[in-house]
Amino acid sequence: MDPDIAAKVSTKDQRPVGPQEAPRAVPVSKDRIWIDGCFDFSHHGHAGAMLQARRLGKELVVGVHSDQDIMDNKGPPVMTLKERDSVSAVEACRWSTSSVPYAPYVTALPWITHYGCYYVVHGDDITSDSGGEDCYRFVKAAGRFLVVKRTPGISTTDLVGRMLLCTKNHFIKSLPRVLSGEEGFGDWEERTRMGDDMKQRIKDYASDESGLRPGPLVLSWTPKIAAIESEVDEEAGTCNTMVDGQGPKPGQRIVYVDGGFDLFSSGHIEFLRQVVGAEETAGRRAGWYQSHLGKNDYRPAYVIAGVHNDEYIDCVIFGAPFTPTKSYLANLPFGIPNAIYHGPTSFMPLTYDPYVAARELGIYHEIGNHEFQDVNAGEIVQRILKSRETYEARQRAKGQKFQGEEVIRQREVMEREAVVLAEKRALKN
Repeated sequence: MDPDIAAKVSTKDQRPVGPQEAPRAVPVSKDRIWIDGCFDFSHHGHAGAMLQARRLGKELVVGVHSDQDIMDNKGPPVMTLKERDSVSAVEACRWSTSSVPYAPYVTALPWITHYGCYYVVHGDDITSDSGGEDCYRFVKAAGRFLVVKRTPGISTTDLVGRMLLCTKNHFIKSLPRVLSGEEGFGDWEERTRMGDDMKQRIKDYASDESGLRPGPLVLSWTPKIAAIESEVDEEAGTCNTMVDGQGPKPGQRIVYVDGGFDLFSSGHIEFLRQVVGAEETAGRRAGWYQSHLGKNDYRPAYVIAGVHNDEYIDCVIFGAPFTPTKSYLANLPFGIPNAIYHGPTSFMPLTYDPYVAARELGIYHEIGNHEFQDVNAGEIVQRILKSRETYEARQRAKGQKFQGEEVIRQREVMEREAVVLAEKRALKN
């Protein structure tokens, strides 16, 4: 083994750690793709990269860097490894086949080979280690590196910057107006292009496990003007289809959950996991759902997530009202749900109960306390503000690294263009 590669396999010793101690059980395949990263409070930029990677093969293995490796190469992570991997959007992402903790910051060939992956995928930006060298230099040299398009305008660094500066210019007042180009920055042409790009991303993200076929149903809630102006309790409106997807299967209960899902994190995911677990328990008790017997090869619940202006969600409603009234619930595409679940939200105390209608209908359920209940937007912001100087130093270091990484990226682009030009000239001759 190349000594430079061996040194990066583990920070503890020269052997692979954790799951790598087991013998390799699968052969190397070009249909098994590797992607890795920090995945610090996972965002839709990570989702976009994983989706593109998944479409390049039939399985996707996601490596997650350790807290210490991130500290040594990039700066302090906001989330712990357990929050980033075992209950994060990495493990819960429908395009992820499996996740691997403690993946080396500099991607090593022995690691990806051990997990049966031939190709490594990364965005078209450059990631460098603490020494300023390309983290993917070994897999590039081996011809086992593929590039996907980076999602513009979103990164962990950008999100940390928003919290440090308390900016609001990224807020969306009306999703339909943004998608049509009526709201946003720039001139009409630029807003229209951004709206079209967003519509395409929503459609792409609403794909199934393969990333190629329709998956979750995507809707938007539009309240009637009269309801907005009069601030009536029973909010009237309509649900409009944004992306056609899979509807409920025979026998599935309709389950509704809602929230802002800001900085989608392990707290949200653990809540959703427990909702599905509660419904599976109820299904087994009713004799309808018995996964070990193969009776009904799908979950007993169809989960609708109402998002105030993953693997566990079957339908998304953008613009859902903060208070799910009877009128709103009756206007959902599948009628009043069989159950509405809510989890711990101690960081945002209310003076009123938004779930009065659900209680009156006898469909309200609560998910109790769990290990990650305090991992929410409020906690994440507090973590960053508590160590403000440390994260500001990280932001400055990232800016300096970006300049060097951009030079490397431009050089690689020029090299690829030179190869293409040479091939065209050869064809002409």
